[in-house]
Amino acid sequence: MKAIVYTSYGQPEVLSLQEVPKPTPKDNEVLIQVHAASVNSWDWDLLRGVPYLVRLGGLRGPRYPILGADVAGRIVSVGKEIKQLRAGDEVFGDISGCNWGGFAEYVCARETALSIKPDGMSFEEAAALPQAAVLALQGLRKGELREGHKVLINGAGGGVGTFALQIAKSYGAEVTAVDHGSKLELLRSLGADKVIDYTKEDFTHNRHRRYDLILDVAGFRSMFDYKRALAPTGIYVMIGGSTPRILQLIIVGAWAKRTGNKKMNLLLHKPSRDDQDTIGKLYETGQIKPVIDRKYLLSQTADALKRLGEGNAKGKLIIQVMGK
Repeated sequence: MKAIVYTSYGQPEVLSLQEVPKPTPKDNEVLIQVHAASVNSWDWDLLRGVPYLVRLGGLRGPRYPILGADVAGRIVSVGKEIKQLRAGDEVFGDISGCNWGGFAEYVCARETALSIKPDGMSFEEAAALPQAAVLALQGLRKGELREGHKVLINGAGGGVGTFALQIAKSYGAEVTAVDHGSKLELLRSLGADKVIDYTKEDFTHNRHRRYDLILDVAGFRSMFDYKRALAPTGIYVMIGGSTPRILQLIIVGAWAKRTGNKKMNLLLHKPSRDDQDTIGKLYETGQIKPVIDRKYLLSQTADALKRLGEGNAKGKLIIQVMGK
């Protein structure tokens, strides 16, 4: 089978399209013919080996020679311990807990990582969901989202942000979306009540505007700035972040807890089939729709990761594996 392989950390140029053996599923796994996959920031981090914490288990070279956690496809065969899925089922899921490998024509995954693809959803749309939409859902949940809340999403124009915006609106929240000016029209079309171009306006210095929830997808500011922008009982949720920012969050969060009612939280990535199923239902009811910026062939995966790394993507970048 064809797959995108890398053997050393670096920029997208270290990736190459190679012929590799088709995997064989274990007793507790299924074999999926991958129709589509999507790229995520975690792929970008693992590709470069930055931050260095991602090199745990792979100090001398990549632990996973084939990247790709978000996949959608059709099950070809199942192990003898599989109880719910069958050959022919169309599925999607986050396989980051199953040794990755989504940037390939076939991949093995555990049953617990996969959800049935809703009828009417394309494979490309399904591949856009697992990490980004689940992170958005979990982040808003950790932020104790309620109807009428004033929510700010920093980095709203990317994969997680576009899902978070739509989910927050489905809850009846008032959403302020922050990103580069080139993405503001998209954010308005998704229902944002207010949009902010971060290159022209600093939302943390608006004394007349405080937020019940700040979901930080593309954080680069001091934790003290975010704390200042929260309402008296507001909650800040960071999705990912560099090691220094995480350490600062822990320190500032502990201080905020002792001195008031504001909360500063870190969301850790936690794949969840239940949350994937919830996202599927939100799609079926028309409450969310994946925003797909561009589609690439498997052989063009390096180009997709390059665009992701440049921060220019509006929504998700999709790899059409079946198109080669």
